[in-house]
Amino acid sequence: MNAIRVHQPGGPEVMQYEALPTPEPQSGEVLVKVAAAGVNFIDVYHRTGLYPKPLPFTLGMEAAGVVEAVGPEVTAFKVGDHVAFASAPGAYAEYCVAPVNNVVPVPQGLDLVTAAASMLQGMTAHFLLYSTYPVKAGDTVLVHAAAGGVGSLLVQLAKQLGATVIGTVSTEEKAQLALEAGADHIIRYTEADFEAETKRLTEGQGVEVVYDSVGQSTFDKSLNVLKPRGYMVLFGQSSGKVPPFDPGVLGAKGSLFITRPSLFHYIAKRDDLLWRAGDLFKWLEAGQLKLRIDRQLALAEAAEAHRLLESRQTAGKVLLIP
Repeated sequence: MNAIRVHQPGGPEVMQYEALPTPEPQSGEVLVKVAAAGVNFIDVYHRTGLYPKPLPFTLGMEAAGVVEAVGPEVTAFKVGDHVAFASAPGAYAEYCVAPVNNVVPVPQGLDLVTAAASMLQGMTAHFLLYSTYPVKAGDTVLVHAAAGGVGSLLVQLAKQLGATVIGTVSTEEKAQLALEAGADHIIRYTEADFEAETKRLTEGQGVEVVYDSVGQSTFDKSLNVLKPRGYMVLFGQSSGKVPPFDPGVLGAKGSLFITRPSLFHYIAKRDDLLWRAGDLFKWLEAGQLKLRIDRQLALAEAAEAHRLLESRQTAGKVLLIP
């Protein structure tokens, strides 16, 4: 089979398209013929060494496909089943072995490309809104990068929960995408100060929660727009790592909370994984949730996919198709 391998940390150029033996599933595993693999920032962090992995390794964590073979003692799935996963290493490949506990069934009414596109970003939006800070009707939330893959889903689901949504974007095109997702207010952070605008829009009250995947360039001002006892939910760092800061700042600004959650802690229990994926698939099938796929590239074009993601030239999901 062909796969994308990393032999040393670095830029997109370190990603190698190589032939490897097709893996065999062991006890408690299934072999999945990959129909589509998702491209995510965690893959960038693995590639650069920010999140170190033993070298060499096959990139990717998220995919959907068809079960090709099952390992010993596997009864939950059979050959031919449509499945998806968001936490099985080695997804940038024609075949991937995944632990059964990380795999979810894909309903027959949902195509595999959509399933692959929804897993990591969709479940991230789900746990952020339903578990990290449970959004309720009447809340006002600030979503950074509101036209991005997770951002767009956060906007849609927050509106369904009855919140008022303020979204930040960089361009007019992305502003229109965020509005289509349901955002009540859009701030073009390239033209206006999002802190001042958020305070104006909330009449100085601030917001209950900030969902921030940007990190370094937005962190300080995000704290400034929170209501007392508000939640700063930092779930990414596309602009760089947040520098160390004095926790006393949280008290001075209103007894704020800050959390740096990871999806994998919120789907570690199989019941949580099935709940989150099940909700997503149900909403997608019913048309209650719109997923935007920015583009689909061949597996061999994985380096280009990373360049596009890192330069913020995407507005929606990027997929690799073996």
